[in-house]
Amino acid sequence: MSSDGRETPTPRIKAGIWVGMAVRKGNAEGRYGAVIRRGDADAGGVLVVLRNDKQVCVLSQVRSGAGALAWMRATGPLPVDDAAADAYIARQVTFDPDLWVIEFEAPDLLPPFEAKIL
Repeated sequence: MSSDGRETPTPRIKAGIWVGMAVRKGNAEGRYGAVIRRGDADAGGVLVVLRNDKQVCVLSQVRSGAGALAWMRATGPLPVDDAAADAYIARQVTFDPDLWVIEFEAPDLLPPFEAKIL
């Protein structure tokens, strides 16, 4: 936050660099990740699929009103099954062909990177 109490915008990092960092961080922490779909290396959006033995959660990268990086549970507040997650991802790719999709093993359905979830 800035000295006047407003949220400071997060600097924008190229999508390909951010995805590579997230996968390496997840792998280093035993939350193995993989790129499922490559998007635009410079400005593509990112979906993160978090998977445990029975459930899936998809996070979508968003920006707050002040421009800070944040995430929303795109498939809803509760975990979903594979079919619902796959259908959501397929719909989003039709709207945004530059979209990245990365997936992590996440027993607690939380990402392996610091994330403000809205």
